[in-house]
Amino acid sequence: MTTDLAANAPEVAAPPTIFNFAAHLLQVNAGRAQRAAFIDDTEQLSYGALEQRVRQCAAGLRALGVKREERVLLAMQDVTDWPVAFLGAIYAGAVPVAVNTLLTADDYAYMLEHSRAQAILTSGALLPAIKGALVKADHEVQKVIVSRPVAPLDFGELAFDAFLAAQAPLPHPAATHPDDPAFWLYSSGSTGRPKGAVHSHANPYWTVELYAKRVLGLAENDVCFSAAKLFFAYGLGNGLTFPMGVGATTILMAERPTPEATFKRMTGGVGGVKPTVFYGAPTGFAGMLANPHLPTREQVALRLVSSAGEALPRDLGERFTEHFGVKIVDGIGSTEMLHIFLSNKPDDVRYGTTGWPVPGYEVELRDHDGALVPDGELGDLYIKGPSAALMYWGNREKSRDTFRGSWTKSGDKYVRNPDGTYTYGGRSDDMLKVSGIYVSPFEVEATLVQHHAVLEAAVIGIQDADGLTKTKAFVVLKDGEKATEDELKAFVKDKLAPYKYPRQIAFVKELPKTATGKIQRFRLRAMETIGA
Repeated sequence: MTTDLAANAPEVAAPPTIFNFAAHLLQVNAGRAQRAAFIDDTEQLSYGALEQRVRQCAAGLRALGVKREERVLLAMQDVTDWPVAFLGAIYAGAVPVAVNTLLTADDYAYMLEHSRAQAILTSGALLPAIKGALVKADHEVQKVIVSRPVAPLDFGELAFDAFLAAQAPLPHPAATHPDDPAFWLYSSGSTGRPKGAVHSHANPYWTVELYAKRVLGLAENDVCFSAAKLFFAYGLGNGLTFPMGVGATTILMAERPTPEATFKRMTGGVGGVKPTVFYGAPTGFAGMLANPHLPTREQVALRLVSSAGEALPRDLGERFTEHFGVKIVDGIGSTEMLHIFLSNKPDDVRYGTTGWPVPGYEVELRDHDGALVPDGELGDLYIKGPSAALMYWGNREKSRDTFRGSWTKSGDKYVRNPDGTYTYGGRSDDMLKVSGIYVSPFEVEATLVQHHAVLEAAVIGIQDADGLTKTKAFVVLKDGEKATEDELKAFVKDKLAPYKYPRQIAFVKELPKTATGKIQRFRLRAMETIGA
């Protein structure tokens, strides 16, 4: 099934021929010098001060000898220095490579070699891992610049504050083109080495104009808070490009997004400011609702809540709305498309679906042969839109497989419903064929978590003695709750077609996940293989 929204796409002017995205964001907020742009645990940074620091950072990178289109590794916690570093590099025409802060020295060494980064911008807490990477990597960098050092710098590193203070602001941004590389984001893929998706200066512009403004309706008086970190595509839009695109304020959090840490920000525990917009993921929402310290709706100031990263189960969304009185706007995006392209609407949320294509994007569902599938049938999701990455750096094979002309293959399976919404059917590589019929792991998982005792669930396929695929569920119970295997099997049988119930159930303390909170089913499959 194809959805052509070209005729209904909102009228948005394309970026001009000379376009630097960092300079664009600064210009958008030129009249908001005194307004708070970012607030973290120790500092409130105004838009005026942000512009000053961004231009100083750009000048500092130039002074280090970083040239246009050369990469700089950005491995930094979510504090006010992060947007300064990211936008400063882009302003200078360099290309920041934003990376996960939970990685190992081996991971960083690979990324240094792969990106050939000329400088590193990092946090004091991450410096040991970065130093380990520098020893391991077959690549030299010009300088390591450290935000908020936790110990004296004694190996030639520069403190970020001193790095900025030593420079006069760069007078003019690099004269980049909308299609020039602006930044990289590494995919969180389920297997193998991460892939470096190269995004242009125009890509975040389109996500702001088409999604943040026209779907979410973000405004200048909003205060945004994202559980997803800035180094993720989802978090980058939520916490930087979207709020800056409309002149809003962002609360940043360096620590892990535990329920307690999230509640602290939601209730105004940082800077006395309560977010009006919260961006989360289903795993996080489940943890919040199960926490005994869950705030009341009177303790928060939420007007809008967004979800992405994995499909939102209907029951979870309904319970959240019942408690807080706010609906969760569920959508799907990807590193390759930069942000959300299929979404519910704040004024029309259909729980159990991922909503409609974002205006300005087109969606098709195709079968294995590339033919369009009719409504009601499962198909592979393809997207056409202006925010698609240019390529995976240094990986032509994967680039060709994912970026197919003007279309991007998402790797997700969906069904189009009669009302034009789309329902998630799982990842293409996670779908299970049981007794000759496709079974979506997500559907079974979403049913299991409706049980009062279940916090999380993950479903994989295992081979029985006859070599046939059967389903096995790994279940995490809520604190203090109990449930038996037979009880949960009967619960699923009562709600789904009988062939879909999990033939085996294992109770575990936690599920393996990526840093974005996505369940790593391949690790569960590997555990089964080793066990066999």
